[in-house]
Amino acid sequence: MFLSNKKLVTTFFIFLSFVSISAQEILEQKESIVVEHKKIVVQGRIVCLPIYPKNYNYLPENEISDDLLVENMEEFTTNWDNQQFNPYWGEQLTFPFQLEFQDEDFSSPVDGNMVVTSRYGWRRGRPHQGIDIDLHIGDSVKSILDGKIRYVGYHGGHGNTVVVRHHNGLETVYAHLSQILVKENEDIKKGQTIGKGGVTGNARGSHLHLEVRYKGKSINPEYLFEFTSDNKVRSDVLFVTKKWATPRYHKSTRKSNIVLHKTIEDIAKIEEEQQKIYTVRKGDTLSRIANKYGLAIAEICKTNALRSSSVLKIGQQIIIN
Repeated sequence: MFLSNKKLVTTFFIFLSFVSISAQEILEQKESIVVEHKKIVVQGRIVCLPIYPKNYNYLPENEISDDLLVENMEEFTTNWDNQQFNPYWGEQLTFPFQLEFQDEDFSSPVDGNMVVTSRYGWRRGRPHQGIDIDLHIGDSVKSILDGKIRYVGYHGGHGNTVVVRHHNGLETVYAHLSQILVKENEDIKKGQTIGKGGVTGNARGSHLHLEVRYKGKSINPEYLFEFTSDNKVRSDVLFVTKKWATPRYHKSTRKSNIVLHKTIEDIAKIEEEQQKIYTVRKGDTLSRIANKYGLAIAEICKTNALRSSSVLKIGQQIIIN
């Protein structure tokens, strides 16, 4: 005997309600069984995976897929190159970009107190793209986070250099080493010794030159990490603007004022910040630029480490505060 259309529709909706309630009960049951959550990085983003009690099958039998065990490590493996210091050469990076960390703290790259002797910023008319940390020749140099050795070799002014790529795509550079203790493609742990301090390359006295890079672009390390006794990662989520990846916005002789961008709303003023860089044109003088922006010549000179008698070059960039 066939059901009427009305009865058939009613029966169908009752069935859907039963399925919905059952699914909800299963989800609630699963949630109550979760022991804790583990953070992993997938495509540069942090994902929290539930951890269930031992021997507990959180999926019906025969439905557990090996795909659940596979992490998408695109950020980690893109442009993997053991020969080039910067495998991203020539590629453009769009600002702002987001970084996520699964660690709340990092390992000190040196034993004892970290003494920063030179910071990220403009130094002696050139960009200093990392920070210098004091050490003695032969002191241990350690990776600040878990990762994998991408580059090992002698690189120009850096001297003996190790580049470690981390799971969010970030890379850390350890330069001026006297000895290298790791090999290419080697997995390493946070705090693992990767070399010994030295003065190789263009170094004035023994120190560790530490850089932080993302897709070939240097970032002010102090924007991401607190180089204090706490060794804290500043935030699990950070947006990096052009300001924090441009040495001209900073001075190597003093610590920059750290203002974190944790959300996209925090960077609403990025366009205004970018307009503070003026490119010198034909006929420009310090006096003309100062009048244009209502500043004193002395103020511009102090910010840009210039003299009042300095001759400007076409294309030269001037910071306007």
